[in-house]
Amino acid sequence: MSPSPDVLRLIPHRPPFLFVDEIVAENADGLVARRTFRAEEDFYQGHYPGAPITPGVLLCEAVFQAGALYMARTMAGQGSRAGVPLLAKISDVRFRNPVYPGETILIEVKKKEVLGGFTMMSGSIRSGEKRVLTVEFAVAWKTPEGAPAA
Repeated sequence: MSPSPDVLRLIPHRPPFLFVDEIVAENADGLVARRTFRAEEDFYQGHYPGAPITPGVLLCEAVFQAGALYMARTMAGQGSRAGVPLLAKISDVRFRNPVYPGETILIEVKKKEVLGGFTMMSGSIRSGEKRVLTVEFAVAWKTPEGAPAA
């Protein structure tokens, strides 16, 4: 499955570093997104040969990208689209079960509070009935300063 036009419109991430396929539900305090991990993805060649498993850091990144989608929707609703989501803090990551090639995950993010320009969020992933991970994180919506010219 290729990423939905909504996902591509809302956040700057692009394949091969885009880990959300589509938004499946949303409300004022969060959203749910979906991602199918395909067996042909390059990272499975080295993680691990003969016994592929989705790297935990990429599962976390899927949550952070879902958080970025939530932030983009929120900022657009406030009339502001300038800037990009910047991860500010990660805490309390708990991995419960692995994700294998071919699995489809549901990624849920929820806004907890907004303090000083930072949105504190909680995130989780499920694969069917299986709990995969939970994580707490904070995101800022900023225009990166000092970014190198392309």
